[in-house]
Amino acid sequence: MIIKTLSTSLLLSSLLLTLSAPVSAAKSDLSQEITIKSKRQSADLKNKIASYLDEVSISQGSISIKADIVQVYSNKDDKTKTESDTYLAKGKPAIFKQKLDDGSLISLQANEIKYQPDLNLITVSGNAQVKQAGSKVTGETITYNTLSEKLEAQSSKNESVTTILQPAQIKAQQNKKNDDSNNK
Repeated sequence: MIIKTLSTSLLLSSLLLTLSAPVSAAKSDLSQEITIKSKRQSADLKNKIASYLDEVSISQGSISIKADIVQVYSNKDDKTKTESDTYLAKGKPAIFKQKLDDGSLISLQANEIKYQPDLNLITVSGNAQVKQAGSKVTGETITYNTLSEKLEAQSSKNESVTTILQPAQIKAQQNKKNDDSNNK
């Protein structure tokens, strides 16, 4: 039991080191303009829903979303009265990519991606996977908080979450971060 707990602890530590995204990358991207391209577009102005269909491509700074369909809608928080946008992308697969401050790329893909930039949340579901620095996590649903750098993966009832780590790349990435910190 102790070995299993220790093994799980080491695995989660390695995973978090591998899949951590610098906060400043997320913040600087969100201050950039958003460009949306698609073959067709429609809007429901009354309900504040915009739909982009066929070969959808969205970019904002280093963020890129590619999907078959993307719906963008605004929600108003009843307590705070603040509005936030949600991007719901669907595809086979829909893909979210972001270049991080260290130059590496994080890629999330699934049948459905729910991106909530104001809440710093990305939820990918249906054949979900996250890739960074050669490592990969797959499961039914993966939630990633870009601000706290926390990732949670869940599986469906009869399957498991799978993590594939690349130790050499993890070590190289950590050494680069340490070298960059020492040179500042």
